Amino acid sequence: MTPEGPPHRAARTHEDGPHVYIGARPTMTYVFQVVAQLNSGAGPVLVKARGATISKAVDVVEVIRRRLLPGDVAVGAIEIATERLTNRDGRDTNVSSITIPLTRTSPPPPVPPNPPALETKPGPT
Repeated sequence: MTPEGPPHRAARTHEDGPHVYIGARPTMTYVFQVVAQLNSGAGPVLVKARGATISKAVDVVEVIRRRLLPGDVAVGAIEIATERLTNRDGRDTNVSSITIPLTRTSPPPPVPPNPPALETKPGPT
């Protein structure tokens, strides 16, 4: 695991709900992952970050809260902590972490029905 979170999949589901780990990818990548989790109705989504990516986690939450889903998302109790990690040199270092829970306050939009298959008309022969 890197300091930015899991290396491949940023969205994971745990017993306490889906988690989105913020890392080095573009901000909008995480915005769309969180919105997809919120629209799935899976419960509160936990946005997690450590170290230098904490500011990106706050940006992700603010884009969702103010631009994409204004009035439809509530921010829960934000947790901050310090984790003790061993760096590459073998020394222990303190790394700050943040967890921001987001809950959808309005029901997610309904899934549109599948459109009927287009009928193709035979062309002139």
